[in-house]
Amino acid sequence: MSALTEQTRALLRRTLDAYGDSPQAAGWLRHHLDRFDEPLRVAIAGKVKAGKSTLLNALVGERIAPTDAGECTRIVTWYADAPTPGVRMHLRSGADRPLTLARRDGALQIDLQGTRVEDVDRLHVDWPSQHLRRTNLIDTPGIGSLTTDAAGRAGEFLTPEDTPSPADAVVYLMRHLHAGDVRFLEAFHDRGVARATPVNTIAVLSRADEIGVGRLDALISARRIARRYRGDDKLRGLCQTVVAVAGLLAETARTMRQDEYVALTELAALPRGDVEALLLSADRFGRTDLDRPDAAARIALLERFGLFGVRLGTTLIRQGVKDPTALADDLVRRSGLDELRAVLDTQFSERRDLLKARSALLAVDLVLTREPRPATAALRAEVERILAGAHEFVELRALADLRAGKIVFPPEALADAERLLGGEGGSASARLGLDGAAGPREVHDAASEALRRWRRRAESPLTGRASAEAARIVVRSCEGLLAEASRPHAHH
Repeated sequence: MSALTEQTRALLRRTLDAYGDSPQAAGWLRHHLDRFDEPLRVAIAGKVKAGKSTLLNALVGERIAPTDAGECTRIVTWYADAPTPGVRMHLRSGADRPLTLARRDGALQIDLQGTRVEDVDRLHVDWPSQHLRRTNLIDTPGIGSLTTDAAGRAGEFLTPEDTPSPADAVVYLMRHLHAGDVRFLEAFHDRGVARATPVNTIAVLSRADEIGVGRLDALISARRIARRYRGDDKLRGLCQTVVAVAGLLAETARTMRQDEYVALTELAALPRGDVEALLLSADRFGRTDLDRPDAAARIALLERFGLFGVRLGTTLIRQGVKDPTALADDLVRRSGLDELRAVLDTQFSERRDLLKARSALLAVDLVLTREPRPATAALRAEVERILAGAHEFVELRALADLRAGKIVFPPEALADAERLLGGEGGSASARLGLDGAAGPREVHDAASEALRRWRRRAESPLTGRASAEAARIVVRSCEGLLAEASRPHAHH
């Protein structure tokens, strides 16, 4: 357990002792103690039709989130790993009850049994899944949706007025960058305790295949746009990174059926010019006279793959991809899902303790503010001490300042500082720019070299005050990496 986790847990327990006689405060604090042992909670947010449920399904590898605009998409829905599938409805009145789960066309259907959407606080879906073991995923209603109720819920859940969000981290989906997206990301930054950091937000260009109107190079253009957004000064201060993902393609590839593979193979066997002519528009693709695949099969393909997916799938088959598994793997790889997964692992999973501690400190701070007591001055001082003293938080603030352009370094030193502070992942190899297979010796040498480099910069009379301060924080991170590499257990 990290020192930060231990300090935060100890503080939670002390606060619990002080508030043992207040059922509400005690319940809230206990809930946050339990949260330390739970998987990380990642909310998927974005405007209506940004492709949230589709992406959630792609991450889990099964169609468990309803993607049609049914009433359930207007409710915050939690997905967690469990031995058997089930769903519970939690009402705003505080009551909760089980609902029945059904599958239609391979997708899950949840029946609210006549309960009004307005009366439901959230749904909790249990589903056996390897992916959900490490991360609970939370599907939120579209922001700026037609019903103010649904938009209000997403806002309440993600940026509650006076309580920390129930999510530890957020994947924010957008189709392109709108002023509304920037406003939302700004609102998502905690006002208060942990001094807004983009540490817990990743932005995703979620319908990346539509950017190039379904052309084969659509994802290449989308990745270029994502790269441009990553360099955008405003966005750099609001989220860790921007990744392009073709959500529909990723979901379909992970749940592809044999009959879909057969239909794609039949299309690929047609003369190339004919297939291109068919793919000029969705209407034309469904309506043209063809025996195999027949119109019904083509319309079904289009719903599941989109024009881009059909074009890419038939091209790959024509280029020699011979079986459904190989095709599915290739489509997933090209969809950008693997890249998003890697980012989720480096940015969120590796920082699990830090994100949990941050949520817990926000919770303690809230209790101390809401129910001030004479004995709590010491507790508040402790919150401040952890926030100011824990190197993990110091790193986050420095990283946020670097990204917001508040600290000036030459470009190559800037990239080096961001990486060493954990901007590309928290592991020693990610921080030192080594590949994951680097041995202890290599890590040790790279860390000593980085430490020398940054000590020189921190002590140079040419370095301005703010830059020297930031350089000293990087030095402290390098010392940590070196200490870790020198420990005997580092050789596992």
